[in-house]
Amino acid sequence: MARHPAPSPTTATLSDRVYSPTGGPVHLPQGPVYALNVGDTWREPPAFARAEAQRVADHPGLHGYAPVQGEPALLDAIQERLQARGGAPVAREALQVVVGATAGLAVVVDALLDPGDEVIVLAPYWPLIRGIVAARGAVPVEVPFFDRLDAPGFDPEAALAAAVTPRTAAIYVNSPNNPTGRSLPDELVTALARLARRHALWVIADEVYEDLQYGTPRPPPWTRPELRERTVATHSFSKAYALAGARVGYTHGPEEIMRAVRAVQTFKTYCAPRPFQIAAARALREGDAWLAETRAMYAQAGRSAAAALGVLAPEAGTFLFLDVAPHLRPGEALDGFLARCLEAGVLLTPGPATGAAYRTHARLCFTAVTPDALGAALARLGPLLGRTSRPD
Repeated sequence: MARHPAPSPTTATLSDRVYSPTGGPVHLPQGPVYALNVGDTWREPPAFARAEAQRVADHPGLHGYAPVQGEPALLDAIQERLQARGGAPVAREALQVVVGATAGLAVVVDALLDPGDEVIVLAPYWPLIRGIVAARGAVPVEVPFFDRLDAPGFDPEAALAAAVTPRTAAIYVNSPNNPTGRSLPDELVTALARLARRHALWVIADEVYEDLQYGTPRPPPWTRPELRERTVATHSFSKAYALAGARVGYTHGPEEIMRAVRAVQTFKTYCAPRPFQIAAARALREGDAWLAETRAMYAQAGRSAAAALGVLAPEAGTFLFLDVAPHLRPGEALDGFLARCLEAGVLLTPGPATGAAYRTHARLCFTAVTPDALGAALARLGPLLGRTSRPD
């Protein structure tokens, strides 16, 4: 029987309101609303990487299609960056420029997975990955992980191993993690490698926040020799260089897999925008000082937000992940708390968007607004979290 006009069953669990703050009625405040619910930045990109800096006079054919694999100048810059980071050259055929990390990860998922395959997703996770996996007809299997690394008795390797079934095809790892700001310690990367080898699993590495580590940077999993041949890593210019609107990222992995990734991209998105590929190449080659300045600003914003709310400062990334259970009113669910936050003028991301286990959590992006606006937002949010005054 025809099912028109119903959508495909694989999209039944998807929503166009991933960051919806509340399902109930809300009395909006009279003053400004501080949107701390989406990972973004108040900063403009480096001047040389902005849209207006890319000129037809400098780049004839600027508005034409780019090569499917990517602009040669950007591919050159990516190879240089990866060799500097990983200590070994990465072959040109192992690279693919993508239309931002979101589309890039969707292309990787389509290239690696079949409908019915299972993907272990280390939670809490970037909210869009669950839908990307589900849209392929695959099954995301959530394993609470990053928020439990310091919990007494928690065995990360055992927790992951318990989630493996005959249908498991891959593990999705976002490190540094959105939303906890945690990075995988070396010993856990070793455990991940053991598990992936033992069960012949792909590792889908989401390294969007790699450049926003505030202590000693930890090497990414793909730099481990034992993981190179089973890891596909995806990177972005959105977070490090404030180029979210440019929709440019890149991915890399074993050459035979990258041929499949390139084939999928050809039929999904074809190529990333040429003007912004040129801008991204300049960001990699000329943006180190700007990035260092930005990293310092973000680290200060993270420390200020954490101090104001009485939680630990993040190791990396742009988020705080808050368990608000102690601050719920009797009988109140998370939606009610988020509605009170919105009435106070602050939008937060509901914890369940990052995993089913996080029904009393909320995510806060401390880089989405200027530092002054962040201070104003925290002053409004603090009383709802039992903070009656802000520290100096």
